[in-house]
Amino acid sequence: MKIAYIGFGEAARAFTDSLATHESAQFTAAYDIVQTEAMAQEATRRGLRFETDIAQALEGADWIISAVTADQSLNAAENALAALQPGQLFIDINSVSPGRKQKTAALVAQRGAHYLDMAVMAPVHPRGHATPVLLAGPQAQELVPTLEKLGFSFEVVGNEPGEATAIKMVRSMFVKGLEALTVETVLAASATGCFDRVVGSLAETFPGLGWPENVSYMFERTLHHGIRRAAEMREVAATYDELGFTGALADKIADVQDKMGALPVKDLEAGPLKEAVSQVVAMRLQQNG
Repeated sequence: MKIAYIGFGEAARAFTDSLATHESAQFTAAYDIVQTEAMAQEATRRGLRFETDIAQALEGADWIISAVTADQSLNAAENALAALQPGQLFIDINSVSPGRKQKTAALVAQRGAHYLDMAVMAPVHPRGHATPVLLAGPQAQELVPTLEKLGFSFEVVGNEPGEATAIKMVRSMFVKGLEALTVETVLAASATGCFDRVVGSLAETFPGLGWPENVSYMFERTLHHGIRRAAEMREVAATYDELGFTGALADKIADVQDKMGALPVKDLEAGPLKEAVSQVVAMRLQQNG
């Protein structure tokens, strides 16, 4: 099984590291719009050629895994189109709307290649390709024996592209929305001097959320992954708009994720939570000008 990548960020690297234990998985090349020495080194040390040309990266591959940022998923498929060959499998793991995946699947079909909608349903570390995923597409059922042999943790949820990602997009409204809601509430509580009262009240009302420990976790998720999560939430907004619901809510969640991800820190500083949050308050206010 010869595997090539379009996009070689966190997800692609995690998949490669865990799949490397299977002899039947052979990695060939990777292409990424980010053409840096650091990116090339990440691919090379994992045994992949890092190509500057997307066609060269995809040549001879059985599977092509598209793992780019959400806003680039359709562009990636369009750029790869001329290089796709009949029988190749295009695995789209990007967190995008059902409509976006359907458009991508239609492009892939023009070349006689196959398309698989794969929705990654949890962080890719530490399980890599064994992270739970949902699958949809005309060939999904045919791939079951191969995916089982390679150790994927998956469930086939439909035959049509978009059916897997729809589940992720709808769920993400809650998951990423809860992160944004927690972060903005706690920041505002700190800014108004009522941190202890607000956090204490929430702990009494919603004890199952694990206050105050969940505050640190929510901050960590947005500080580390806010930029990527914001791009995903723009696709959630598109999903909700396509359904006739309130996509603007997801756009606002994306705004919060963007702002947190752009801060020059990745974790709350060690020490009392109240003081650590107050430092982020100062950075956010400075960020707003």
